[in-house]
Amino acid sequence: MKRHLIFFVLLFLAGFSFSQSALEQFVNHPALKHASVGVSVTDLETGRSILSHNVDQSLTPASVLKVVTTATALEILGEQFRYKTEVALDSNDPTRILVIGSGDPTLGSEAFGDHPETFFTVAADALRKALPSDREYSIYVVDDLFGYNGISPEWTWIDMGNYYAAGAYGISIFDNSYKLFFDTTDRNSCPKILRTEPEMKLLAFRNELTLNTTGRDNGYIYGVPFSNERILRGNIPAGRKAFSIKGDIPDPGLLLGETLATYLRAAGIQVKKVETAREDYLSGVCGSDQSVHYRKGKVFLTQVSPPLKDIIREVNVESNNHYAEHLIRTLGVKSRRNMEEDALEAGIAAILDIWKRKGLEVSSLQMHDGCGLAPQNAVSPQLLTDLLVYMHTRINHAPLFFNSLPKAGQEGTLASFLKNTRLSGRIAAKSGSIGGVQCYAGYLIDGNKRYAFTVMVNKFNGTRPQVRSAIEHLLLGL
Repeated sequence: MKRHLIFFVLLFLAGFSFSQSALEQFVNHPALKHASVGVSVTDLETGRSILSHNVDQSLTPASVLKVVTTATALEILGEQFRYKTEVALDSNDPTRILVIGSGDPTLGSEAFGDHPETFFTVAADALRKALPSDREYSIYVVDDLFGYNGISPEWTWIDMGNYYAAGAYGISIFDNSYKLFFDTTDRNSCPKILRTEPEMKLLAFRNELTLNTTGRDNGYIYGVPFSNERILRGNIPAGRKAFSIKGDIPDPGLLLGETLATYLRAAGIQVKKVETAREDYLSGVCGSDQSVHYRKGKVFLTQVSPPLKDIIREVNVESNNHYAEHLIRTLGVKSRRNMEEDALEAGIAAILDIWKRKGLEVSSLQMHDGCGLAPQNAVSPQLLTDLLVYMHTRINHAPLFFNSLPKAGQEGTLASFLKNTRLSGRIAAKSGSIGGVQCYAGYLIDGNKRYAFTVMVNKFNGTRPQVRSAIEHLLLGL
């Protein structure tokens, strides 16, 4: 018996020594010489810390913050939660068609393989069958559920206007993004703008783009919500007949209304005017008009989203910022105490409140959005690991949450991470990267080894591939 005990003690010490050596090599890696580094690894079975380094330091998480947003959404909303968008008539005005948004980010989205135009064809068919064709109608899009502060005030100018920084509102359509196509075959001139998909008639572009020979997309679209002026800067590949970059739709509620009007006219229904709730909402915020400007009557169509379990998988596997921003505002609407409270701020408060009540130490968590795009976001490696351990203990949620994370070497944002190593497919984790930030948080399941881990690197001096490689070696050394 003593021999067996001694053997297992020696085996544990050898493993511990090997892991400590891997940690020391990682922290002292030349690419991390000037970086802030945090590492937290916990055994899922025993709750024992395997590795720790600066575990309580608040670091910038980038998209790893989506772990917090999606875990909270699962806890509060439940895996079967679905958004519902309604098309109805206004009881106060039978010639007024209402489109009432619930904050659904999946409407017309490409993420689930549905045709983006399905909502419009189904809605137009339902209204064509129900409405007299000898009247003129108007469309009123109720897109004010989250208010109109659709982006975080901490997002940077270089991001605003691009598809990955799209605004989140009560109505979303086409992932709130469009494609801008160029002809770059003339290497002696600026890229020639061809078209947008979908058509964005009101947008005006100031084209300052140049061409490159590297084949890389370094093009950026600059602009703010509800403005139709866009500036194009950077460079895109030369020699292409139809090269595209993606931008955010500045007013998705209005685009949805205008698109529906086009479909209704094609179906023989006369539409004279399209409005959104924005002007009425702003008049209530800035003035004394607090009245509701419509009354829902007969509902002709209820468009239902995929369940939350599918939405959070899209968020985590594809690192979908747009979906994450809708989720955090949905949490805010569900929990806020009054309608005047900002949906994003209420969502952040709800996240802090629930995890504090669950017994997690949340003092390191500083959130300015739900997706991790704001550089001012901060969280400690320990909190992320503690949250992952907690989700592992949730019998109903554990498999679902684990499967919402991309598998290393196989899918999503981790498709090339640890590829062709023994940990390929054995790590499920969220990655995060913005300027000077590279982070990973998730689970390592390798035989008897079952760990929750977080690795965070901020302000590194090496290249991003060097940092990724160093993190891979650390994980392989556990």
